[in-house]
Amino acid sequence: MLEALIALNALPKIGPVRIRRLLDRFGSADAVLSAPKDKLLGVEGIGPETAKVLRDWESHTDPAAELREVRERGLSILTPDDESFPPGLRESFDAPILLYVWGRIEERDRHAVGVVGTRRSSIYGKNSTKKLSFQLASSGFTILSGLARGIDTTAHEAAIAAGGRTVAVIGSGLAKLFPAENLPLAERIADGHGAVVSEFPLHTPPDKQTFPQRNRIVAAWSRALLVTESPVWSGSLITANLAGEYGRPVYAVPGPIDKPTSAGCNRLIREGATLITDAGELIDDLSGLLPMDRGLQPAPEPEKPDLPELPPEEATVLTALGTDESGIDRLIDSTGLPAPTVTATLLKLEMKRLVRALPGFRYVRR
Repeated sequence: MLEALIALNALPKIGPVRIRRLLDRFGSADAVLSAPKDKLLGVEGIGPETAKVLRDWESHTDPAAELREVRERGLSILTPDDESFPPGLRESFDAPILLYVWGRIEERDRHAVGVVGTRRSSIYGKNSTKKLSFQLASSGFTILSGLARGIDTTAHEAAIAAGGRTVAVIGSGLAKLFPAENLPLAERIADGHGAVVSEFPLHTPPDKQTFPQRNRIVAAWSRALLVTESPVWSGSLITANLAGEYGRPVYAVPGPIDKPTSAGCNRLIREGATLITDAGELIDDLSGLLPMDRGLQPAPEPEKPDLPELPPEEATVLTALGTDESGIDRLIDSTGLPAPTVTATLLKLEMKRLVRALPGFRYVRR
């Protein structure tokens, strides 16, 4: 039965919706693969080309070899009949036929909050994501994201730092993990902090179709979706729209009106997403999902280290800088110091590795 499902899942241009119709009609994956062409053509959405692919399935895939490699790599495969398959995902109309799993999915992972955003994240976006993901993971929610650069990476790392759970849903096969530089992070997730999952056969490379398919899994699995930073063209807005279609509440972090990286979040809020600045707001909304003994208050943020002893002007500029990006004009206004003094002080702080210079003469505290 499992090999037959692996075979169906690997066939080109069919997809989970039509596979589900075939399973409903014939009762099992084995029966689908052995069905005559005329019977296949009687299923909605199955035309001559698709029926031919189904009849010639052995020329497209070797499920026995795929299953053998899964076991050799120490992976597992979940089907919707498995108890640990996420209920919210199982109930979606376009649920995946199976999930390849690296790591372990636990019952508590059904209480997941999707955290998504732009790959080109700013310091503001990363700090917001870190704070909210840390609080949510500390309160017992699993952080669900896509292992992409930027916001996704920050969300996974914050969940691990909080000692919580995180699941990465990737847009490629597990043997073609993307992006490659996140392999160490994927290993940390799979090694006791959660799981890396994919619906695609092991050696499926990422492309422009696989990422939207991945996004629907994040949206359907999540109890709620949080968008922390997103431009208007980001795939995060696709995920947010899907979450709305699945009936999941959508939350968004507001951002500066002059920053394109926040334009998508601001649009979501304008169109009805819930504005959020602290995870306690989301936790209050979802508090009935977790056992009371988990403690549903956001964990306190890690204490900030004491500032080093600095000359007065350096201490003033560093304090005014805070954790957000700041331009020199803003620092001049907030400190009351002359422009040459602020510029020279920033250089001293940069040499002491207390601040980082960003493009456009902007600065942020390290």
